[in-house]
Amino acid sequence: MVNLPLVFEAPRRGMPPRHFADLDDDAQTAAVTELGLPAFRAKQLANQYFGRLIADPQQMTDLPAGVRGQVAEALFPTLLSVVRSIACDAGETRKTLWRAGDGTTFESVLMRYPQRNTVCISSQAGCGMACPFCATGQGGLKRNLSTAEILEQVRAASATMRDAHDGRLSNIVFMGMGEPLANYQRVLTAVRRITAPPPHGFGISARSVTVSTVGLAPAIRKLADEELGVTLAVSLHTPDDELRDTLVPVNNRWRVGEVLDAARYYADKTGRRVSIEYALIRDVNDQPWRADMLGRKLHAALGPLVHVNLIPLNPTPGSEWDASPKPVEREFVKRVRAHGVSCTVRDTRGREIAAACGQLAAEG
Repeated sequence: MVNLPLVFEAPRRGMPPRHFADLDDDAQTAAVTELGLPAFRAKQLANQYFGRLIADPQQMTDLPAGVRGQVAEALFPTLLSVVRSIACDAGETRKTLWRAGDGTTFESVLMRYPQRNTVCISSQAGCGMACPFCATGQGGLKRNLSTAEILEQVRAASATMRDAHDGRLSNIVFMGMGEPLANYQRVLTAVRRITAPPPHGFGISARSVTVSTVGLAPAIRKLADEELGVTLAVSLHTPDDELRDTLVPVNNRWRVGEVLDAARYYADKTGRRVSIEYALIRDVNDQPWRADMLGRKLHAALGPLVHVNLIPLNPTPGSEWDASPKPVEREFVKRVRAHGVSCTVRDTRGREIAAACGQLAAEG
């Protein structure tokens, strides 16, 4: 059994300086007036950041030139810099390695599809959940990201879509580095800003935002009570507690039944279908009987309010595990569906640049 901390929080390290995007509307107004500026400037700044996707006050043309430096220093510190950006899939998938002011690194991935444009963002630098098949989990947890550091990933992706592709960012998935519900309050604040209309946020539909978790059952219930309407994705990876204790060590705290009960609460509270993520690993969790058990348990717990995303395991350095053969994968899908549970295989993007699910490691 893996010994887990009583509280799933990051190590105590300094958070970045206060940024305009960390503040709620009232705090933004207060911060602006503290600088001796009229209150209406707060709405202007918000419109520049969330509406026009500008984070440098020197480029904010409706702000008097004489105060831009002061505003930049007080409210718009440079939080992130690009270390490296690499692409694959004919340029449709791009992974960015970010470095924060304290040297912390993490990654995000922008993916263009025919009908949507999705950014996979990080909520923590590293991850403390220690799942053995995930490169991020094996690297350990460095620290939580601030709300503004999370939002900067969204703003940058939105600006890239607009400037380079004449398009719009449509989907946000909290499936990058970290366990989002272990950085609960900052992730919650970021989600509210992502879904609020400009100038209060980026104006992305809550139905197009997915928050992933390995199964922090109390936090799932808490998120349900927020009634945000975002999609919940639960990384289950096996239906039985014996194997899940090893594959997803947090299972030692909250068993499969507890996680599915919390997922049902979320579905009932929001009316949204829960996504079950399942990394299919050759000879580990791909047995026909496990497919049957998964289908039975999900049908009993969630009925029609569930969908299984099968993820062919993506290779990580030093791992002896591999993806299941295609015939095994097809049989698994067939058996899950036989229990009345929707099941599809995820389209894997970015595998060759270590940008796919479970591969993010933020190596400089």
